[in-house]
Amino acid sequence: MVTQSAPQSAPHSNESGLGPFLQFLIARNLLTESQARQVEGEGRRRRTTLIASLVETVKVPPAELALASSLHFDTPLLDASALLVDPECLQMGEERVIRATFSLPFFRRGKRLYVAVSDLTHHRGIDEIRFRTSLEVVPVLVEHDKLIKALERAYADAGSFGPNLAPDEGNFLDEVDFDSNAELATPNFDVGQEVSDEEPIVRFVKKTLLHAIQKGASDIHFEPYETFYRVRLRIDGILTDYNHPPIQSKDRIVACLKVRAQLRTDERRMPQDGKVRIHVSANRALDFRVSSIPTVHGEKIVMRVLDPGMAQVGIKALGFEPHQEQAYHRALARTQGMILVTGPTGSGKTVTMYAGINQLNTIERNISTAEDPVEIQLVGINQVNVQPRLHFGFAEALRAFLRQDPDVILVGEIRDQETAEIAVKAAQTGHLVLSTLHTNDAPQTLTRLLDMGVPAYSVASSICLIISQRLARRLCEHCRKPYAPTPAMLEEAHLPEDVAGRVQKLYHANPSGCENCQLGYRGRTGVYQVFPISEELSALMMERANAITLAAQARKEGIWDLRRSGLEKVLQGVTTLEEIDRVISV
Repeated sequence: MVTQSAPQSAPHSNESGLGPFLQFLIARNLLTESQARQVEGEGRRRRTTLIASLVETVKVPPAELALASSLHFDTPLLDASALLVDPECLQMGEERVIRATFSLPFFRRGKRLYVAVSDLTHHRGIDEIRFRTSLEVVPVLVEHDKLIKALERAYADAGSFGPNLAPDEGNFLDEVDFDSNAELATPNFDVGQEVSDEEPIVRFVKKTLLHAIQKGASDIHFEPYETFYRVRLRIDGILTDYNHPPIQSKDRIVACLKVRAQLRTDERRMPQDGKVRIHVSANRALDFRVSSIPTVHGEKIVMRVLDPGMAQVGIKALGFEPHQEQAYHRALARTQGMILVTGPTGSGKTVTMYAGINQLNTIERNISTAEDPVEIQLVGINQVNVQPRLHFGFAEALRAFLRQDPDVILVGEIRDQETAEIAVKAAQTGHLVLSTLHTNDAPQTLTRLLDMGVPAYSVASSICLIISQRLARRLCEHCRKPYAPTPAMLEEAHLPEDVAGRVQKLYHANPSGCENCQLGYRGRTGVYQVFPISEELSALMMERANAITLAAQARKEGIWDLRRSGLEKVLQGVTTLEEIDRVISV
């Protein structure tokens, strides 16, 4: 990188005499005196730079001109094809002036702004950028033809406000397309706007979605603030900063997303929910659940990635320990009873249920699901969106299912006493029911149902299995760091004796990560408490025992709690103690 300003030279003369640089070019036999005078006249007429006139009018090779400029002005020559343009630097100059003067701001270090130029005799672009930014502007000499290509590339990328794609990603980006069958949500959207004006926003959205898919993000956040606009991605459960589009673009980005999600663009005071399908290739499409909410500084949009491939994941791939997996299979093999999956939002409950439903999805079974909303569509399964605003909630859907000759019923979530009682009765009358509940662990799930008003005998006789779960980040196998923990470290970690006695080597995450991971982690695995209901536990439920008593009985029966399951993943080198402590409260 150039670290000093190029020496200044007087602009080419507007008088009858020729400037020093033109005389230098004549001396090097790059042009004649008559050609030099022709170029000066052409430059004044077209109001362009001397170098541009020499290339376009006299056809002097740009490489020869760049070498001559480097020798005459005693300044290094940089290869413009290697420029990486910072989008924030590009915005420091007016596009019209940058293009007219061939002055490309590309890098800033402290109070210095580096600007690629092909003509060191032309100062208008440099002066305007210096005036706009109050920075020390350092001109960097490049070849004229390569500078033009760099300018076009920079504005194409800046038009998408996103980071440059690698060359092998270009074709894939071209294949990304919004669902052509989607209809406009409202005629108030300005579809008559010029395509050239709208393309940068659409390209930015496409690029963001593509990057999220490639990085395995689960959510995309478009967030407006008073002085800036931010896009963040949730990767492996952690929000990371992705991009900062210009604040002026926020309304157009929101409009672009809302139109394609069939949301009302004229409604900015109330939350809205929608869905959009993105075609990422000829034979692959992904759905995104779109949620908008009004904030103090504008509408925030969050998009949840709904990958149909996740619904096809087998139970074995979820991260169950062998004895836990067997317990899940045994419960799924029953013809009646209830399987409950619990955990906080984003802990993978839906995928766990879908994995079980897929195992049951055979021609002999009638399977119905009630969801809010249906996130991933499954072939061979009757999926229903509940609509509480139309008084069609989970309870109403369950009643309707019982008149549809069901074998298996999936209820997206048990939220109230009515839904809980109908689900329990369905499980008692010859149906296998799967559902979710927001509780911390399995014992609390049982007491929660009792607190909701479900009779104790109904809970004890209907529930056959509870799965409580969390998602922990997997260590990157390429850069994880082994270490031998000391006795003091093991004591501080409060490891059970059966775990501490097996510890020989553990792993830390590499905080700087590598090219294969995100901060030392790549992907996530489930951590489970699989809680079969034994006769002893049923008897305690009949007595309305509290969660502490139920947990003590589970330990006697050898049922692992969430932390014990997480420690097993630590011993296997799958994750770290720090990650288990983060996702599982003790």
